[in-house]
Amino acid sequence: MRTKHTFRLPPDLARKLADYAARKRVPQALIVEAALASHLSPDGADRLEAALARRLDRMSRHLERIERHVDISNEALAVFVRFWLTSTPALPDAALAAAQTKGRERYEGFVEALGRRLARGRKLSDEICQDVGETAPSSGKQA
Repeated sequence: MRTKHTFRLPPDLARKLADYAARKRVPQALIVEAALASHLSPDGADRLEAALARRLDRMSRHLERIERHVDISNEALAVFVRFWLTSTPALPDAALAAAQTKGRERYEGFVEALGRRLARGRKLSDEICQDVGETAPSSGKQA
């Protein structure tokens, strides 16, 4: 047995309900009934929580990959800077201007090479993973 209820809706909500019912060719009462059942359903909250948990897990894994790439970049830069600082002798004042000019030329070449590399889409982290995979000892496990 169905119970009759009378309630009032704001004009804009009543208009939206009427438009939706007309588009779907179903009675307005059926739409209100389905909306109430969905809203009051205890498993609706569980489904929402599960969907949010899956999304958070996916975002967590993505952030872990970003963190790994940043760590690789930081370590690569630190190794380079340490090597450069320990192996590059100081220049005499007479050679400083020529070295700065040569440095600017080399930097421009570096920026061009970096642009070409980024355009190709290949990343340092991909190469590192590939290099590590090739040099890893075979232990029956895949890297």
